[in-house]
This record gives sequence, C-alpha cells and structure tokens, in this order.
Amino acid sequence: MRIGLDIMGSDHGPVVPIRAAALAARELADIRLVLIGDPQEITGGLKAEGADPAAFDIVPSEDDITFGDNATKAFQAKPKSSISIGFHLLKEGKLDAFASTGNTGAMMVGSIFSIKPIEGVLRPCIPSVLPKEGGGYGVLLDVGANADCKPDVLCQFGLLGALFAECVYGIKAPKVALLNIGEEAKKGNAETQAAYGLMRESGQFNFVGNIEGRDLFNDKADVIVCDGFTGNIVLKAVEAFHDLLKARGVHEPFFDRFDYEGYGGLPVLGVNGNVMIGHGISNAETIKNLVRMSRDVVNARLNERIRAALQYQPQ
Repeated sequence: MRIGLDIMGSDHGPVVPIRAAALAARELADIRLVLIGDPQEITGGLKAEGADPAAFDIVPSEDDITFGDNATKAFQAKPKSSISIGFHLLKEGKLDAFASTGNTGAMMVGSIFSIKPIEGVLRPCIPSVLPKEGGGYGVLLDVGANADCKPDVLCQFGLLGALFAECVYGIKAPKVALLNIGEEAKKGNAETQAAYGLMRESGQFNFVGNIEGRDLFNDKADVIVCDGFTGNIVLKAVEAFHDLLKARGVHEPFFDRFDYEGYGGLPVLGVNGNVMIGHGISNAETIKNLVRMSRDVVNARLNERIRAALQYQPQ
C-alpha cells in the first residue's frame, strides 16, 4: 500500500511531517510512504530522526500552496506544488491515498476537479468524529465543505456517513439522524423538513429521525447529518470547549477524547480516491495517526462501497 504524505503543508514547516513519517514507518509495516516536498529537507530530516531515506519514496515539489493562497487559483497556477503533485499521483493510480495538513480549500478543489466525485454523488463532504458517552465515536457531516445544502444532498450525506461509520469504525447498521432544533418531523426550516421526508423514505440507511444539539454525545445516533455551515460551527465550538478545559487543567477522560490527535484527520467522502485532510497545527503524533487512518480507509474499500450503494435502487 502506497500512501502519499504532503511534507510542505504543515503550519510547523517540514520538520513535523518528516518526524511523523519516521514514526509511521516504524509502526505501520504494511505501508510504503511517498513523501512529497523538498528532497533536501526530507532526506536531512529523515536522517536526523534516525530513519533511512531509502525506506521512503521522495517526490520533489516546488512553489508550494500556502494557507494564504486562493485555493482554486493556486491549485491551477502551482502544478508543481506538493498538493497538486499528490493529486496527480492519486489520479494516476500511483497512490492508494493522499494525506495533507495543508490548505483545506486546495484539497477540496483537487478532490472535485482532479479526481472528481464518484458518479451519483451530489456533493462530496467532510466528516468529523464526536466521542460518545457510552464509548466509541459518532460521525458528524458535513463540517465545512458545503455551507448550503439542498434536501437531497442532506439525505445523501446520511448514506455516505452510514457507510463511513460501518466500513471504517465497524458500527453495524449505524443510526442516522438529522440535526435539528427539535425532534418532531415538522421542526426546522424548509430544507431540514424536506430532508427529513427524504431520509425517512430512503431505505438505504437506518434513519432514526431528528436529534437536537444536546444529543450530540449520547447514543441516540451514530451518524449526525447537517449542512457544512452548521457542522463547522458545532465542530469549532466542541474544539474550543476542549481547549478551554485543557487550559484549566481538566483531564476527565471523556473530555480528553475531544482531542483530534487520536484520529489525525478524516477522508473527503464521495470522491474517486482516498483524500485525507488533517489540521495544519497537527504535531508529529497526530500526523502519524492521519497516516494510520489513511491506511484504515484504504483497507475498508470505502469508495467501492459508496459506488455499490449508489447503484442500488431500493424497491
């Protein structure tokens, strides 16, 4: 299995992703890492970490995309950047997954315009995970890729989230809910009311109705669907709550599970390739876990399951 890792996308510069690559290579014997970035930085960094550069494939990049770049323009204008090269290798089948903690907008542009959505996917989306009171994790989607969503898009998020929860997290018949301002079917705005009806009639996933924000962390639902505007606010509020508790010295185990370090990053759902997005501020351990999650997504054959589900027409 070949996993591409963007060395130039970290907020901390190349040193942290290089350290993460060395850690991943020691712990994940079933992968071959393809490191995309400045060859001198990578080679020197690997040696400093006690890793043999020959154990990795190193692909040079230049004029890399920064967080300040316009995502669409930069992806087109910088074909030799680490992100552009990563998508090229993924499209050509030379990578099984491509992971980056770089410009999220550029990663979405590459997902949509380079490897393109799976046929039948209305809008690719970005999931996140939420810890559950009873243990394990739930899936929240979308968390930022689609600020506005029509009802049919929200309904399809239910399917994508259910497949992700089942294939990657091993949740059997995951309970799918729609995030709303009340549990009743007629609650919410026009989009959520229409989405409720579509999800109830879908037959492709286990829809359990509406849930409210207070139910995010209990076991009422395994997959929680919302538009990207709402999901991003929820995600940032949860992260801020975790950071506040951490700053105050609170280390209750449940709240510690809010830390994204444990999973590193998550895939873009609904595209023709395994694209993995992590936080720019990630440390080496977190990026190592991003590589681990990349391996798990590849092994789950998630995209094959999505294609099969979209071809299935319930009677």
